[in-house]
Amino acid sequence: MVSNKLQRINEDIQRVLSTHLRSIKDPRVKQGMISITAVSTTGDLRHAKIYLSVYGLESENELMKGLKSASGYLRHELGQSLNLRFTPELQFELDKSIEHGARISHILSDLEIPDNAGDEDVR
Repeated sequence: MVSNKLQRINEDIQRVLSTHLRSIKDPRVKQGMISITAVSTTGDLRHAKIYLSVYGLESENELMKGLKSASGYLRHELGQSLNLRFTPELQFELDKSIEHGARISHILSDLEIPDNAGDEDVR
């Protein structure tokens, strides 16, 4: 269970990184619309996992290389924006839950269900 303080810090990290991700000029990072879905920080605030959802992703490997390259800049900006004892190391991961949900929704919408399925008495 995440404490209230850690939850607030996670939300602050998400807010700050969301604004600074837009300012990265690396073309590897500018491939589609990137949004931060969640942030998970360890209790000692040394490491933070940033979960990203990308709409219009062209190359996952290139995006991860670009984010790793920009992590020093993002960490510096995070340290400038938030007054924390330690600025966490940033680790980026793709959150594919939205794609997974869309795929399940598409599969369910393609199912052919007979019209009289609700008329039968089920015992």
